[in-house]
Amino acid sequence: MELLAVQLKQEEHSTIKNLALQHGVSARTIARDLSLMREQGLQIDADRGRGGGVRLDRRWGVGRVNLAYDEAVDLLISIAVAEQMKSPIFLANLGAVRRQLVASFSPEKRSKVNGLKSRILIGATASTYVQAGVESPPTRVVQALHRAFIDLELLKVKYQREDGVASERVIEPQYLLLKYPVWYVVAIDHLRNGPRTFRCDRMLDAQVTGSHFRLRPKSAFGPSLAEDDMTL
Repeated sequence: MELLAVQLKQEEHSTIKNLALQHGVSARTIARDLSLMREQGLQIDADRGRGGGVRLDRRWGVGRVNLAYDEAVDLLISIAVAEQMKSPIFLANLGAVRRQLVASFSPEKRSKVNGLKSRILIGATASTYVQAGVESPPTRVVQALHRAFIDLELLKVKYQREDGVASERVIEPQYLLLKYPVWYVVAIDHLRNGPRTFRCDRMLDAQVTGSHFRLRPKSAFGPSLAEDDMTL
């Protein structure tokens, strides 16, 4: 539906028949998607008669963005990280954006978001030596870690140490720690049966297991995590 919304915003008019041909679906599917878009608050205008069609109201824009829950969580956390980094550029309106996003949540979801933010920590900037070796982790790893962290699921990872030795671990991703620009997972390592910290960019592979774990307090991971790192 997102591609359909973008197309309707950009084009003057599109008939349901033409939309169905372009997207390779039936006219009934397009009509159903248009109905769902209207239910979500999108203003779909329909012009009847010869030459008519449907289009998305051109006034629809940033003020009418519809974010899925996990997308809104990602945006809120990104804003919080940016605020903690205290960069003076382009941050003037972040507080207002954050407040509007939070206000759009139900009390239950708002509480859940606050709980996630309390599990993301900001530490000191990484050394130049560490920064020199940082690489972006594979997309599949990021997606699996994202789900496991949010849903408190055990994560099976293939992890490569600094010396190049790789091993398979099952971990509980309890907290995320940013030592800019390096992200770490503060976890319970089932192989070692204790707390460990893993660099995200050294995770070669990751899979959620479907099994859940219990959140532990920061104090369970040592005084440095409990005292020196700042919660969002």
